[in-house]
Amino acid sequence: MSEERDVMEFDLLVVGAGPAGLSCAIHAKQLNPELNVCVLEKGATVGSHILAGAVIEPGPLEELLPNWKDNAPEVCVPVSRDEIRMMSAQGSFKFPIVPPQMNNHGNYIVSLSSLTQKMAEAAEELGVEIYPGFPARMPLYNEAGEVIGVRTGDMGVDKDGNPKDGYTPGMDLHAKLTVFAEGARGSCSKQLVAKYGLDAQADPQTYGIGIKELWQLPPGRTEPGLVMHTMGWPLDNKTYGGSFVYHLEDDKLAIGFVVGLDYEDPHLEPFEKFQEFKNHPHIKPLLEGGEIVSYGARAIVEGGWQSLPKMEMPGAALIGCGAGTLNVPKIKGVHQAIRSGMEIAKQFHEKASAEGFDARVREGAIGAELKRVRNIRPSFHWGLWVGLMISGLETLFAGLLPYTLRNRADHSALKKVSTHKPLTPGNRDLPPRDRLSAVYFAATEHDEDQPVHLRVEDTNICVTRCAEEYDNPCTRFCPAKVYEMVEVDGAKQLQINAANCVHCKTCDIKDPYQIINWVTPEGGAGPNYQLM
Repeated sequence: MSEERDVMEFDLLVVGAGPAGLSCAIHAKQLNPELNVCVLEKGATVGSHILAGAVIEPGPLEELLPNWKDNAPEVCVPVSRDEIRMMSAQGSFKFPIVPPQMNNHGNYIVSLSSLTQKMAEAAEELGVEIYPGFPARMPLYNEAGEVIGVRTGDMGVDKDGNPKDGYTPGMDLHAKLTVFAEGARGSCSKQLVAKYGLDAQADPQTYGIGIKELWQLPPGRTEPGLVMHTMGWPLDNKTYGGSFVYHLEDDKLAIGFVVGLDYEDPHLEPFEKFQEFKNHPHIKPLLEGGEIVSYGARAIVEGGWQSLPKMEMPGAALIGCGAGTLNVPKIKGVHQAIRSGMEIAKQFHEKASAEGFDARVREGAIGAELKRVRNIRPSFHWGLWVGLMISGLETLFAGLLPYTLRNRADHSALKKVSTHKPLTPGNRDLPPRDRLSAVYFAATEHDEDQPVHLRVEDTNICVTRCAEEYDNPCTRFCPAKVYEMVEVDGAKQLQINAANCVHCKTCDIKDPYQIINWVTPEGGAGPNYQLM
């Protein structure tokens, strides 16, 4: 559609109201209260689309908002003790020592959705304009090829792309600097990386899928502040991943499971592995008699130092998980995201541009932290036991060993069905019974009469090559049953249940042919996470 659009002008435009984007906006206003700062958020409310474990290191947050605990998020529990277990099918082994990277003394278990809501309040008090429900659809460029802002998505378009009653074209927002803080596999960020070749000197970015549930348990069941992580069963030794079990106050429990998306077995279903884990003899007694409060899933950036793209380009910058700043061995990204937001705000204050931001990140605290642990995640390409051995050496030598292991693209790791036997389903006594039941607890909502936001370039591949070579893995790796192969008039075809989507981005990452392109749906559509 070609029509005139409203144009809004800002000094600083931030795409994404997560911890990175909000810290950028807050610190920019702290440094210069006269700046005109805008934050766009694709969720209907700030926090509705964000999900993490989450245990946070409070240092950067305290630097940004020294009195943050005076207006603490609804879930904010000081860590009381750590526990790490190696799981087998019938039992578990508790590690006698917690590795330094996973020591959470002084950290807090929080709801990231609630924390970002509090950060948004602080930003608005400083005069930041925040617009929830306005997803950035595409970056905008001037004739010189510089980023000048973004265009938001059109509203009121039917599934065939035709305007409905009440159609409103998206707005163009222009700024002196546009900061993209979209989180893992951001749709605009992906376009920018391709346009400017930002990943030309980097390894492929790698990811995991994290699936999380919030439970309300019977009284006296939890130990507030206990942080437990597990590895091993129900994953095989070739597959990277593990669980987190965080004990909250008021008899609530956050439990989740992460699977590295570089897994090889085309039959693997991350959702089913999570449900199988919940039925382990060490976990099931904790959950029995409880009720699920919320469910969700999200891709996690795992590439680290060697997969960092160039984080600056003419007129724009990438920050937070959109750039890949998460520290995998720590299982933490919030403190790094906040740091990166503050650093780009300082860069803009000092230089009025993003020029020099990439070097600033790499040479500062963010880069130093990632470089020290750069070999831990890729060491697990050789399996669990080799990974643990190399991780021990890396920790002992603080990342000073003279080598850097390489990362590979997740989709390239998937093997064909002929190389693997189908997996036997595990126990499933605890709810939810299936992925559709789980999606109910994500409270996800999309207007059925809007363009499908999961674009498949060639659906013929789905019913031919993909069916034969991989048996359509999208029907298994998606945690929301978005993809189904159905029979219509005697022929199989792909059915996309876009209304189920929880915006995890797994399909965009793991599809072996890279023909699935996740784009933002109509404004505000998607999950509505509560206390996640």
